Amino acid sequence: MVPALGGVNLWPMTAIDLVGDLRFVCRMHPVLRIALLLIFSVGPVVAQERPSSFVDAATVVPGLVAEMRYVGDSNFVGRPIDGYEKPVCFLTKQAAEALAQVARDIAPQGLKLKAFDCYRPKRAVAHFVRWARAISDMKNKQEYYPDMEKTRLFSDGYIAAHSGHSRGSTIDLTIVDASGELDMGTHFDFLSPRSNTNNPTVSAQAHKNRLLLAAAMSKRGFAPYGKEWWHFTLRGEPFPNTYFDFPVR
Repeated sequence: MVPALGGVNLWPMTAIDLVGDLRFVCRMHPVLRIALLLIFSVGPVVAQERPSSFVDAATVVPGLVAEMRYVGDSNFVGRPIDGYEKPVCFLTKQAAEALAQVARDIAPQGLKLKAFDCYRPKRAVAHFVRWARAISDMKNKQEYYPDMEKTRLFSDGYIAAHSGHSRGSTIDLTIVDASGELDMGTHFDFLSPRSNTNNPTVSAQAHKNRLLLAAAMSKRGFAPYGKEWWHFTLRGEPFPNTYFDFPVR
């Protein structure tokens, strides 16, 4: 365990946590300040390796379509997100196997699963937090949060300092058929009450499709997040208290 330096506990501490202690750090003895800077400058250089308990879900889930939005700029931030280097859907083995069961369940109806985000590195979550605090950065506001004040993204539960995605058993997804994505009333990552699974303002068909997805996922052990129709976490996930930071590559 890394010891405390000058009264600042360095473990576990993220770059975001460090900002809160910046004034204190600046008053440190020069030797302690240099030691602290060395610790945080060396850390990111060593890339964390993907644990063997994680797999590429596309190799396990029949017909899975992986459209990983945070690799490019088709997302609410409007640019590639830190930690996403390749469009790969990594999940824990348990989550991938459960998702494979969902895929097999819906296949007889001519349906497949399409993933938008799977495992999310902690550095990506930190990127979201920085973006949310940069109030003037509203590049994709009209497409992703036209009716939402950016200052409310934290309090309304759309952005958080920690994400279940970083534990490896949470996935954002939809259902597709031969014509494309089923109508869900909103697109993925539309930050609005309209994305609530049971929002009454969407069409009857969109509501039916949301319930179809929720039922299929629930049957195989995934719990929904009521504010986002696309978001599900495996019940009994293997790493409920561990947040990983290996890059998606």
